[in-house]
Amino acid sequence: MMNVDVLVIGAGPAGLSAAQTASMHGATVGVVDDNALPGGQIWRQGPQYPASGTARALLEDLGARQNVALLSGARIVQALSAHTLLAERDGRALTIGCRQLIVATGARERFLPFPGWTLPGVTGAGGLQALIKGGTPVRGERIVIAGSGPLLWAAAATARMQGAHVVALVEQASSASVGRFARSLVRTPAKLLQAARMRAGLWRAPYLLDAYVSEATGDASVREVRVTQAGSDRLIACDRLACAYGLLPNTGIAAALGCRVDTQGQVDAIAVDEWQATSVPAVFAAGECTGVGGIELSAVEGKIAALAAVGESERARPFFAERARYRRFAQHMHEAFELNPRLRTLPTPGTLFCRCEDVPYREMAQHTSWRDAKLHTRCGMGPCQGKVCGAAAAFCFGWQRSGEQMSRPPFSPVRIETLLQVGSDV
Repeated sequence: MMNVDVLVIGAGPAGLSAAQTASMHGATVGVVDDNALPGGQIWRQGPQYPASGTARALLEDLGARQNVALLSGARIVQALSAHTLLAERDGRALTIGCRQLIVATGARERFLPFPGWTLPGVTGAGGLQALIKGGTPVRGERIVIAGSGPLLWAAAATARMQGAHVVALVEQASSASVGRFARSLVRTPAKLLQAARMRAGLWRAPYLLDAYVSEATGDASVREVRVTQAGSDRLIACDRLACAYGLLPNTGIAAALGCRVDTQGQVDAIAVDEWQATSVPAVFAAGECTGVGGIELSAVEGKIAALAAVGESERARPFFAERARYRRFAQHMHEAFELNPRLRTLPTPGTLFCRCEDVPYREMAQHTSWRDAKLHTRCGMGPCQGKVCGAAAAFCFGWQRSGEQMSRPPFSPVRIETLLQVGSDV
């Protein structure tokens, strides 16, 4: 059993900023994260990627504070209440009690099915980054990076730094939309500089707009992709394809606690007030789980949530203007990279839709709701628990889903011994 004043779930920019801010005001803080090293997805560490810059400064500061416990490699298994959570770390159960809870669970990639998307060598853009930072060699490989949003550029930059040849960046948004978004970056100089650096480093890579991968082919792994642009197709040879269509907030744990989840555009996100408080007392949320907006927005939301959690709400007001500025950036980004309805037509009847349970598109299309399809085909009942196919079904069929809003424990695979801890401790 472990007890803290403030428990933070997630060690990305929002979670680490929240932990630092809460600890600076005398609170005992626990940070739970399922990755082996802190940093979240955006600051993911690896053999050749130690923490640097802001991430390194944050981690060094937190490491020097005796009132902070950083629990990496720990997974939240069940929310016993808003003040008690069951976790597993190193194969052992850990019950964590807290007075205030800050959910900073980040976001995940959205995948849309198309012929060949299950071939070896096909990953998400963020997935490619994770593989590279984890030590996967890509030097000399030809990589196509496709989908939508700024994450494509970040993935391409990571691949290029490790010697890969980015043969094409394929963006589904139109040139007019991307142009408007680029011009809007003047309001956020940090983002403008970041974008300029990435573009300069990838100036040789073709940037195909209003285009998408309609098929991937190969034998043992992907060898070629068909790119559709302006009504015509071209074939591009490659060794890897990284393809994802934006990010989706991770709302599962908050939803299980009873927090309200609202629809923002085409996605669901945890609803919060001006203090980052959720609809459940003593539970706050910050970062991409409340809406995708980038590192800067996540960090400032983490600070605001932490100040409110430790009873210093008025100290948070000076951060409101910065948060508003980055929320406007996020709004421009979502408008620019809104998904084209044509992407709904990519799967063929035989294309696997639920890859965990091998359910093809033809079987999904016979049903009228997510619940109906799940009952008759087992879609969403595999290891990912609908995180991939559920989001794809919401986009492709317009179904109101959500499996995440109906999350049931355990939230991830754990030992039976850990689950038995619930009866002995509660």
